Amino acid sequence: MFDSEFERNLFALRQEKLEAITQLGQSAYPNQFQFSHTIPEVRAEWGETPAEELNGTPEDPRPHVNVAIAGRIMAIRAQGKAGFATLQQGGERLQIYVRQDAVGEQGYALYKLLDMGDHIGVTGFLFRTRTGELTIHVEKLTFLAKAMLALPEKYHGLADVELRYRQRYVDLFANLDAREVFVKRAKVLQSIRKFFDARGYLEVETPMMQPIAGGAAARPFKTHHNALDADLFLRIAPELYLKRLVVGGLDRVYEINRNFRNEGVSTQHNPEFTMLEFYQAYANYHDLMQLTEELIAFAAQEVNGTTVVEFNGHTIDLAKWERLSMIDAIVKYWPHEFGVIARSHHFESVDELNKLLYASSLVCEDNYSLVTVPSTELNSEFVDLNRHAKLRALYQFMQAVLKDSKNGVPLGKTVYRIFEEFVEPNIVQPTIIYDYPTEVSPLSKAKPNDPTHVERFEFFIGGFEVGNAFSELNDPVEQKKRFEDQLAQRAGGDDEAHQMDEDYVRALAYGLPPTGGEGIGIDRLTMLLTGSRSIRDVILFPLMRPEHTKSGNEEAS
Repeated sequence: MFDSEFERNLFALRQEKLEAITQLGQSAYPNQFQFSHTIPEVRAEWGETPAEELNGTPEDPRPHVNVAIAGRIMAIRAQGKAGFATLQQGGERLQIYVRQDAVGEQGYALYKLLDMGDHIGVTGFLFRTRTGELTIHVEKLTFLAKAMLALPEKYHGLADVELRYRQRYVDLFANLDAREVFVKRAKVLQSIRKFFDARGYLEVETPMMQPIAGGAAARPFKTHHNALDADLFLRIAPELYLKRLVVGGLDRVYEINRNFRNEGVSTQHNPEFTMLEFYQAYANYHDLMQLTEELIAFAAQEVNGTTVVEFNGHTIDLAKWERLSMIDAIVKYWPHEFGVIARSHHFESVDELNKLLYASSLVCEDNYSLVTVPSTELNSEFVDLNRHAKLRALYQFMQAVLKDSKNGVPLGKTVYRIFEEFVEPNIVQPTIIYDYPTEVSPLSKAKPNDPTHVERFEFFIGGFEVGNAFSELNDPVEQKKRFEDQLAQRAGGDDEAHQMDEDYVRALAYGLPPTGGEGIGIDRLTMLLTGSRSIRDVILFPLMRPEHTKSGNEEAS
């Protein structure tokens, strides 16, 4: 419970104060306070009211604007028989003025027993101080709860980022910027529901415990149901259940769901995360591209009042989009350090790709050897240690990819790996990447004239993927074949490959109409709309390493 001797001593001291408060006739833990306004309501109604309309001073004999509010003490001071304090509630603050002759000796004795962090209720009237600050002149003081531990000093200076995540309950009242992030997160969800409800979508709920972990390529969390003596998995995606609903005649459905993937923790990943998934019958991935662009712009406007956001040092307009095929994107972002120009035809066969990889690797190796031992005698462009590190990383990556390709890794997987390395981190402005390799898209419909690619797109903003969409595969025979291909990959050691779901194949056999489906990461979207650089900043209680096993290398942001 306590991290230090200081906290133990402080708790004991506050316990003594709490006992003294009860001796004044106050309840130690009352269950209610009858308030007339919240602090935000007071500020909204009278924040701009001139002093003369609030009677000017406490001594003004005219009728007063009476209020009763409650809040947490964020600052407190007393001088002689009077004092000022600042209360916080609902994300806003308001000053109070307490005088002994107004609250009585017993009331002022209570005031002197209060600490920062305590909750109190006050009844009184509004006035403005000589400096013009809206203030409550307190006529009655009610104790509501004692803060038994001290508020952290300089907390919003973020001296300990990890503490913010572990003790979010402190972060929220000590750092109003953090509070605003989660208020905006709630608005993101409200805007999504507003958008889809207006378009005739039905919000549904699907199982979070599933007998087969399906709908994505990911490692699941496993549990066991004792009564049924059956293993279950926390869902990695709701996709297969939502498409069962489309088979059942629910043509437009969406779910804002919690997913669980047994993976690492980083600035972009948390094992428990929130997704939006939606499906529309008689639509394909082109229809969803347009819908996606409208949705993201709408959410930004609803949450921030503008489609322009600042993220990681970039100004991003969420209403302006680019669309590129995956191969076109790789060609566009192919590193110039290779000294070899990538062309579309390089990605059409294993032989052509291996030629490109080999040529690029040779150039990279030559350049890398020039900067292995930096020297002032070398050309200045090769002395840059950052360039040295980049060339080394590029060379090592190309060697690994070339080795995999020569060892029989499918062409589509190699292309996708190159895309993830060279393209994804460099996409800042809103961009839709479409036409993915079949090998990495087991649930997508193949392009009519190109079976090596599927009708799939992902969209990227700020250097990471935010959403993923398909024209859904609705051929039960082809779906079963792809599941079988995934099983072969699982047998080869890929524990993220998709499992066989016979019941889903059976559902497809009843007839899934042409359908477009999409999943969007709510946490990542919230990061963009709040300018947050870590996913932990937008999840109230992110998963943390147990403190007793915490590594010094754990990422804190």
